Amino acid sequence: MHVHILGICGTFMGGVAVIAKELGYRVSGSDANVYPPMSTMLRDKGIEITEGYDPAQLSPAPDLIIVGNAMKRGNPCVEYMLNEGLPFVSGPEWLEHYVLNTRKVIGVAGTHGKTSTSAMCAWVLECAGYKPGFLIGGVPGNFDTSARVGDSPYFVIESDEYDCAFFDKRSKFVHYRPFVQILNNLEYDHADIFEDIRAIQKQFHHLVRIIPGKGEVIVPCDSRTLDEVIDMGCWSNLVRTGAPGAGIYAELKKDDGSVFAVYEKDGTRIGEVSWEGIGIHNVRNALMAIEAARFIGISPEISVAALCEFKMPKRRMEFKGEKNGISLYDDFAHHPTAIRTTLDGLRKKVGSEKKIIAVFEPRSNTMKLGVNHEQLQDALAIADTIYMYAPDGLKWNTDELADGHKFNVCHDFDAMLEDIKREAKSGDVILVMSNGGFNGIQGKLLERL
Repeated sequence: MHVHILGICGTFMGGVAVIAKELGYRVSGSDANVYPPMSTMLRDKGIEITEGYDPAQLSPAPDLIIVGNAMKRGNPCVEYMLNEGLPFVSGPEWLEHYVLNTRKVIGVAGTHGKTSTSAMCAWVLECAGYKPGFLIGGVPGNFDTSARVGDSPYFVIESDEYDCAFFDKRSKFVHYRPFVQILNNLEYDHADIFEDIRAIQKQFHHLVRIIPGKGEVIVPCDSRTLDEVIDMGCWSNLVRTGAPGAGIYAELKKDDGSVFAVYEKDGTRIGEVSWEGIGIHNVRNALMAIEAARFIGISPEISVAALCEFKMPKRRMEFKGEKNGISLYDDFAHHPTAIRTTLDGLRKKVGSEKKIIAVFEPRSNTMKLGVNHEQLQDALAIADTIYMYAPDGLKWNTDELADGHKFNVCHDFDAMLEDIKREAKSGDVILVMSNGGFNGIQGKLLERL
């Protein structure tokens, strides 16, 4: 069977492609934005990628077209597909019917931390000998692929609240039917499809509604927005994490979160995690993964030992290199909360003496619309200098953030690179933040420094 995937280089659709290939399908696909690490991983798997959406790629017709949610009416391939009556389905629905219908699904949902927490869960299960299947919205550090079928009843999946396709506007995660569901956090995002936080909470409750009574929902102890979701009704085992007396919790042994002790809710010490992760957000993610693993029979002691060997996914505070004493890190952070926690973790890692230069691209649909932009200055304040690239097409006046000193708004990409090159000195740390390719800025900066 030949499946062709429209929008194949997205982190989710790339994972769908890998799983289909493992199941024995002939897999091809196309995308308008083909860039590493996903494009590299797909080609290494022997998956044929076409750049662009010329309808010629659909002739001869594949047996099934899997349509990514970035596809819209007017796209040449979409119009050809509809006019010719070719069979099509969304990625989440394909997973539901061809993969997840026979598995016990561990889902990870939340505004932030889905990729890292999913990778933690998959790695803990792997270390416990469970050989799980998984689909992670990025390239995990402990595996050579973002997705696999696996060889056990368990499947770990990043549960995204974004919609499925132009013909299915439900959140992706309603197709996954989880047995264990982590709800990491919930803030307003995806302003292009959700009117307000209540609209997102409604989708999260649709997810809670389909979790079996003998399944489990895991939430943090301090999230008002998630408490409001749970108050709408929860029919499964409910477990909280993060505070003594309520659930497992952590005690930092290093301020940057790279070493922390884990305790049962009654204060019994489970063990200590010493890992490459930094930031309190990743400590919280780890607690969620430990609790999810416990529910399926993996002891917290095994989980703690596994997390000591955990490697963060690519583009999650990924060290890209050092040039002339200047260190460069890359991170996926694009929401103000994620930006703030990422910078806080980096500051605690490198200390107060080193200069941090933050380089940010407002690329998500929410940021392009200008939603949450008033929080950016505060979120980026930990950095010593900020360069924000503002390409054409943003729906708000980015220049209002420039302060003539610390916060620089840049409309010319190459000129911004030169400005950073002039400013950066030996001992400085550069942190690039974007949820896209950002014009390959990481390599270009390393060439110039």
